[in-house]
Parts: sequence; C-alpha cells; structure tokens
Amino acid sequence: MHLLTIVPVRMASADGRTEITIYTAIESEQIAWITEGLAKALPEVKPVWVRGSTGAITDRLLGEKERPQADVALGIGASSLMLLEQAGMLAEYKPAGAAELRSFFLDPAPPYTWTGMDAYLGAVCFNTDLGRSLTLMRPVLWRELLAPGFKGRIAMPNPRLSGTGFLLVAGWLQSMGETAAWEFMDALHANVAAYLPTGSDPCYGAGNGTYVAGLSFDMRGAAERAKGAPIEVIVPVDGVGWEQEASAILKTTRHPDLSRRIMDWTASKEANAIYARSFAIVAHPGVANAAPDYPAHAEARMIKVDLQWKTRNRERILQEWTRRYGEKVQPPR
Repeated sequence: MHLLTIVPVRMASADGRTEITIYTAIESEQIAWITEGLAKALPEVKPVWVRGSTGAITDRLLGEKERPQADVALGIGASSLMLLEQAGMLAEYKPAGAAELRSFFLDPAPPYTWTGMDAYLGAVCFNTDLGRSLTLMRPVLWRELLAPGFKGRIAMPNPRLSGTGFLLVAGWLQSMGETAAWEFMDALHANVAAYLPTGSDPCYGAGNGTYVAGLSFDMRGAAERAKGAPIEVIVPVDGVGWEQEASAILKTTRHPDLSRRIMDWTASKEANAIYARSFAIVAHPGVANAAPDYPAHAEARMIKVDLQWKTRNRERILQEWTRRYGEKVQPPR
C-alpha cells in the first residue's frame, strides 16, 4: 500500500456538523478552496479529506472494498471511478444540474454513477535555458524526445502511482497503436533519467534544471511558468492523452442524503469556477479561465480517448510497463 497524506480540515463552525469522509487526488490548495466553497453551500457538512496520488488512492479504495471508509470520492480520475463502478462500489446518482455540463464529462453508460469536474492533459515542460545551452530543439512531436541529446535528461511520472503518467501511456497506446507505442516507449526509456512519483514532479524538475524535459500536465506547466520557471509548456502536435477528474458517492456511505447534496454542488457553476482556478478545461460550459501561460491549442490536441478501454486494460498496461521500465522508478518520498 502506498503512503497517503491524510489532510483533516477542521474549520471553525458550529457544533453538530456531520463529518463526511472524502477521498481525493486533487492538490492541497484545491482542497482548501473546495472546503471553503462547501462551507458556504453546505454549512452542515464537515469534510474530512484523505488525499493521495491517483494510483495510490484508487488502490486504497479498491483495497477497502470489504470495509469501506469513504463517503465520497471527489477529484479522482474518471477511469479510476469506472474501476470502482465495475467493482459495484458506487451509488447510482446523477446530480442536479448535470444536464448543463459538457457531454463528455457525463458518465456515458448506465448505471450513472460519476460526473466529471475538469480535464487535464499531457504536456512537456521544456527548460528553454538548458535546451539552448545543449542546442536541443524544442520537442513539438513526441518522437523528437528520442533525439540522442535528451539521453538522461527526461523525467516522466510513474503511471502506477500517477494519473498523469497513466494518461500519457494510455494516450500513446490509443493514438499510435499498441505495437508502435511500446516501441516508442522503449526508445523513450533510453532517454529517461527517472520515473517520478507524481505528475507534477517532472515539471518541477525541468523548472529547477534537473531535467531538460519533464513530461507532466498542462496546468502544472502553466503554473510553474507563471512563477518564473524557465520553461515552455509544449502540447505535442501529434496529439496527447488526457483524463478528467470526477466525483461519485460510495454505495456504502453512511450519509447518502448529504453525499447527494455534495454531488449536486460539485456539478454547479459555482464549484466549476473553483475548478477553473486550477484547470483551463472544466465541465460547465459557462466557466472558463485559461491562464496567460496556458499553451495555445491544448484542447484541440486532445486525442479521442476511450475511457472504458483504459479501465478494462489498466492492470495489463501497468504490469507490462513495470516489466519493461520499472528499474528507473523513483520511490515516493
């Protein structure tokens, strides 16, 4: 079992609030913003957060199937929630207001159990200072990362732990075809210095000069560039995989009524405005907030993703990926 960060939120409030245990993979600053939003919309709720990377939190939820601890899963990859759905762990519920959301954020197959919040996609954080000093061409196609000059200078997330890592791998498999994608990843592996625990770590490493290229996700790159990191955020023109964060109710929740009200709030325009503080692509069409440093044409370069295929093949893909590349995996800190 991977270590998780347990983040209890104890905001000042009147006695008598009901504790709702929420499992999540969102970032810590997002937890604070969503807690604030929930406090305004549902003051009777006292959220207790359990946070981990996507892979770790998914494994924990599946591992707790016989003794479930969570009431709600919020901000977890939709393909992970589909695994929980297949395991019979999610309650059937479609939030009020879901009809107003963009269609690809809605659970496509009955029973309806999850609703999307925001989408994130693969991107390359390219250190322009290092690239210039090493006379490396900015990689606008995935295959350009295979150039000899990148050897030992690339970092990527570990897909067994990181949702970003898995969306990159699954995206290559779906867009290139499996044979070509594994050949590409074999060649990329020769240039990878390390596979890191989270989707953000490779971009941090590119920003501080540890790596020339960090395979990460769009909003992390835009955020680091806005802070002054010497990086360009590149969404390769040959298409990128993506994932959406979504929310659902555990069938075994001790508080079904309050959990349904939380789901109603997560689908609201107000909640989507909070998601848009971190993500350029959110479920509600009336909310948009692309950062000034957000890469142009990012959404147009999202490939067609089959979430059900990702869910069905997740463990097979991870086993094969680990067999091929596991010796460069860096353990969680």
